[in-house]
Amino acid sequence: MTEHTVGLLVVISGPSGVGKTTIVHSIKDDFNAVFSVSATTRPQSKKEIDGKDYFFVTPEAFEAKIQLNEFLEHAEVFGCHRYGTLREPVTTVLSSGNIILLDIDVQGGMQIHKNMPESVRIFILPPSDDELLRRLEARGREDEDSIQRRFREAKSEIRFAQESGAYEYFITNDNLDLAIAETAAIIKNVRTNTASTS
Repeated sequence: MTEHTVGLLVVISGPSGVGKTTIVHSIKDDFNAVFSVSATTRPQSKKEIDGKDYFFVTPEAFEAKIQLNEFLEHAEVFGCHRYGTLREPVTTVLSSGNIILLDIDVQGGMQIHKNMPESVRIFILPPSDDELLRRLEARGREDEDSIQRRFREAKSEIRFAQESGAYEYFITNDNLDLAIAETAAIIKNVRTNTASTS
């Protein structure tokens, strides 16, 4: 039996300050993967390119796409703008045998679990609450109130991810290189097993 390259949808989630973005970019480079571009109703800035940074759509168009079941997952963020992962670009990448990466929150992860159960869903954890707080503070981007709010949200998101059943894999980012290697090993393992059984 000859193996063929199998497309794979990989969801990577985790709270602010956990190092998730660095891991996602490293995995993208290692596997020559495609990063999923989200659709959003928020206004396009001058520096952003439609179709590269986001697919910018009107609230009416977004709602129409929901009714037509064109999203794998979608959510309203901070009670104003909506974001979602369109089904067609994802299935196009998968049919070409490539890996597509989604960097989304737990709510999105739960929807992907339901809509594409064959996907690989990984949640990145901090080594401890104290270390997560230290990393949030070390970024130096926000005032103390904002940091504490993000810290509370992060703890809530971690608990939700662990209880939701949406994630198969949990990786603790105590050492970034090891966390990247562990994430890559999971993807390679799933890909190999999928190829050998298809």
